[in-house]
Amino acid sequence: MNETTDFVTGLTFSEGPRFYNGYFWFSDFFSKRVLKADIDSGEVETVCQLDDQPSGLGWLPDGRMLVVSMLNRKVYCLENNGELTEHADLNPIATYHCNDMLVDKAGRAYVGNFGGNLSALAKKYCRETLKNMELPTAVIACIEPDGNVKVAAENMVFPNGTVLTDNGKTIVIAETYGNRLTAFDVEDDGTLVNRRVWAHFENIYPDGICIDSEGAIWVSNPIESMVYRVIEGGEITDKVQTSQNCYAVALGGKEGRTLYCCTAQTSDPVDSFQLKSGKIEIVEVEVPAKLV
Repeated sequence: MNETTDFVTGLTFSEGPRFYNGYFWFSDFFSKRVLKADIDSGEVETVCQLDDQPSGLGWLPDGRMLVVSMLNRKVYCLENNGELTEHADLNPIATYHCNDMLVDKAGRAYVGNFGGNLSALAKKYCRETLKNMELPTAVIACIEPDGNVKVAAENMVFPNGTVLTDNGKTIVIAETYGNRLTAFDVEDDGTLVNRRVWAHFENIYPDGICIDSEGAIWVSNPIESMVYRVIEGGEITDKVQTSQNCYAVALGGKEGRTLYCCTAQTSDPVDSFQLKSGKIEIVEVEVPAKLV
């Protein structure tokens, strides 16, 4: 089992990790910032500041960055002049806070949302009880490059981390409270069809995920200090121990073998801001990132 070392510390709660254009990018929820870090020095730079919690990140083909505004249920675009403009409004279809996002090569973005206040339910009931409850579900929003929004898939139980595989023909989405990774075929118009279970877990609540060049998926589990490498069908091939609970992961670095892990002691907004226990932890793994 591999263990991590600290890369960036002193964060409130990091999410939405991406490796792009030679830098490691991520959102820091409760400071309301999008940051990027130099992969050699770990020096951090503020890319933009929101008036809301940022989450998922991605890039349009022309290099402009998209960022999910969680509580506003919108996606913003960071223009070349540094201005944040509204790219899409998800309020008509998102039934609670928006979270992770994947942007494909064409600039089409897929965004999930919580579906309902599952955090409140999680505090009220034990995890085993939740598994037997009918939980609120969410849709996956598909945002075209021009900002038009449609529903790509329905009845998702807290859709979260998302990856593409099979040259963009298959999308895999973590359903956190469904304890599974769910795959769809991607139609030419972005609609998701042929839903099936890619991997099912008993005690893993998949949050952020990333994919390597062999098609295996690294899965963070926010209820423990562990990250798992999973192949289709659910077999776990590798594990990484983190110092705190891990909420999201990304592969990158100069050779694509650095696994970046977003960890924190808590996700509570008040405690996170006071403790600033959020970290980016890193470890070198054997199989590099999937080239996109």
